[in-house]
Amino acid sequence: MSVPPSAERMNASVDQVADSATRAIAGAVPVASRASARWTVDAVEALFALPFTELLHRAQTVHRQHHAPDTVQLSTLLSIKTGGCSEDCGYCPQAARYQTGVENEALLAQDVVVAAARAAKAAGASRFCMGAAWRGPKERDLAPVLDMVRAVKAEGLETCCTLGMLKDGQAQALKDAGLDYYNHNLDTAPEFYGDIVTTRDYRDRLDTLERVREAGINVCCGGIVGMGESRRARAGLIAQLANLDPYPESVPINHLVQVEGTPLHDRLGGEAALAPLEFVRTIAVARLTMPKAMVRLSAGRRELGDAAQALCFLAGANSIFYGDRLLTTGNPDVDADRVLLSALGLATA
Repeated sequence: MSVPPSAERMNASVDQVADSATRAIAGAVPVASRASARWTVDAVEALFALPFTELLHRAQTVHRQHHAPDTVQLSTLLSIKTGGCSEDCGYCPQAARYQTGVENEALLAQDVVVAAARAAKAAGASRFCMGAAWRGPKERDLAPVLDMVRAVKAEGLETCCTLGMLKDGQAQALKDAGLDYYNHNLDTAPEFYGDIVTTRDYRDRLDTLERVREAGINVCCGGIVGMGESRRARAGLIAQLANLDPYPESVPINHLVQVEGTPLHDRLGGEAALAPLEFVRTIAVARLTMPKAMVRLSAGRRELGDAAQALCFLAGANSIFYGDRLLTTGNPDVDADRVLLSALGLATA
């Protein structure tokens, strides 16, 4: 049977896009030299442009080469210091300058944190993440956090912290306390970053990631989509992450949860700025460009719904934040996640 001309043109188009997407053409990538850049923004954007089924097929194929296709890792995130942050991140209800109803609270006591870690482990989580709403920890702030890391580690859990920017020596102190992962997201592409944050620049984020890497701590680094950015900006974020050397071990992808009182809620009017299938594409592209990373579905899962989450697992996501709160925003409850994972035949780790 002959192939219709229209199908031939489609196949040729797909092949051209694929060729463009898989060539590591040395280009201007801020976090990598021209010689070492693995992914240009153009190449990543070409992946986004693939037909949806082709993109998911490629992502699932790569996923199976590096990961168990039927297993999802569970992490639980606890806000150990909520509110009062001096930064102006346009998405964040914890910024002191915004009227969001989030109060400035004191650092949680260690026994409260350990109790939460035990509950997370009993519910099936293998990693416990502790987040503090700081621009960066002062030395007096870091000391009790180090004790928390030691205590949570003693419970048999992997440990992760997200505390803001780190100064010289702080990453090493966290490493010495037994920290396994440090989270510090890039948020978005450099070209869009100034529309979201003005109180720290992109270089500040990269400097912290370098300190974490130099201390021998695993890097957890991703971003947020659905902030009104273009597809080009989403491609730029993925290119930045994929060109870190090495790329992060853990890549959380957040779908913006708009909180009333934040600038992004005012700008976007509470209306979702990203279609669910475009979020799935973002997961697939992250998997293709960072094959060995754990790609985590983070904030916004509840708003995505079960069907979109199922497609994300097909696209290569293999980790979720597990529990009914993510710092200050809602998350699917544990029972709902168990029902979904069971319906999909996915085991947990």
